[in-house]
This record gives sequence, C-alpha cells and structure tokens, in this order.
Amino acid sequence: MLKMLKKFLILILLVVLLLLILKILNIENIILKKIYPTDYAEFVYKYSEKYDVDPLLIFSLIKAESNFNENVISSSKAMGLMQLMDSTAQQVAKNINLEYNSNTTLYNPEDNIQLGIKYFSELIEYYNQNYILALAAYNAGIGNVNNWIEKGIIKEDGSDAENIPFKETNNYVRKILNNYKIYKKLYMNI
Repeated sequence: MLKMLKKFLILILLVVLLLLILKILNIENIILKKIYPTDYAEFVYKYSEKYDVDPLLIFSLIKAESNFNENVISSSKAMGLMQLMDSTAQQVAKNINLEYNSNTTLYNPEDNIQLGIKYFSELIEYYNQNYILALAAYNAGIGNVNNWIEKGIIKEDGSDAENIPFKETNNYVRKILNNYKIYKKLYMNI
C-alpha cells in the first residue's frame, strides 16, 4: 500500500513538473500562433499604418476570409487573401491609382492586402470608426447594413451585432471578433 502511494505521489509530481515546464516554455502560445499566424505581416503592417487600421484586426479578417490562402476564390467570386470582389477592387484601385488587372491583381498578396485594407478603412470611416458595422458591411454590403440600421434591426453604434439578420454575416462578424481577441492576446506586445 505504501509503495502504491509513493508511485502515485511521484506520478502527480511528474505531472505538475510537466505542466510547469509547458507553462514556462509557453507552449500554448506557440501552438496558438501556428493557428493564428501573421503571414504577410510586411504588407499588413505597411498598409494598416498607411490607412490607419489596426493590423491585428486585419489579420483577424484575413484569417476568416481566406485562412491566408492567396489563391482562394469564394462561391460568390471573391478573390485572394481579403476576398475582394472584382468590381470593388477595381474601384478602390482606381481611387488609389493602382494599376489593376482582373486576372492577376487580386492574387498578388501585396495588392490584395492594400486594396482590402483601403476598402475596409473606407467602411470604418463611413461608419464613424465603428469596425463592427464595417465588418458587417465588408461581408454583406453597405446597402444591407444601412437597411438594417434604418429598420432598427441593428443599432447605429453596432452594440447589438448579434441581431444581424443574415446568418452568414452574423457568424462572420462573431468569428472575426473572436479572432481579434485571440490576435490581441497573442501579439499585442510585439
């Protein structure tokens, strides 16, 4: 009986020691940083600064939109890392004097990120710095978001985003806000 108790205590001690080692090595953050990467950081930071948008929010958006796959095309024909529609990207490119080619520009990570951040910054400005409404508009369009506000479905301050009536957009906004919390936890002090 005493021998079994001794083995049990040694096992508990080893488990505690292992947990301490894992905590010291910060294994959780290492794993989370693999799941929540900062790929294309050079472009994200460059254009986030230029267009005054939080880069961690952009990483969160890219994670939700394309999971950092620069070649992805959605069922609605949105393309690239930030899943831009060709018509939207063309207009933004024209506004910033960026040469645009429908076949290649949105697959170029730097161009896609620049256009996506610029467009998102315009939405943030349009919605008076409310990034929650800007996210909803990025997904569902300005017309839908304005309609929801006009009808009282969602508030103008975005405080009741859980009332967004499109299930896809509702889930999209929640997903990005969750990603954003994790990105801030992992990268805020970098």
